[in-house]
Amino acid sequence: MTVRVVNNPEQSRYEVWSDDALAGFSAYRERAERTIFTHTEVDDAFAGKGLAKVLARHALDDVVERGRVIVPVCPFIAAYVRKNSQYEIHVSWPESGES
Repeated sequence: MTVRVVNNPEQSRYEVWSDDALAGFSAYRERAERTIFTHTEVDDAFAGKGLAKVLARHALDDVVERGRVIVPVCPFIAAYVRKNSQYEIHVSWPESGES
């Protein structure tokens, strides 16, 4: 199984592919210097293979490399950031009501 993560700016999402199949995505919005992650999902057919973690790591690394600020509205991305302290200095936690 070959896994790759790509940024698809036309769809405003990072996508994780398993071989030639779209396995999941993490949707975002960009506002000024901030990348706001709103939703992450992996297709049930690919569940339990760690693809969501691969997707989160690559997406967050790309945001950091581009000098942007991570805003984790998505519960999965928020949990991933909390478990991986290297992102802490790049995060702006959402205020209530932010979307």
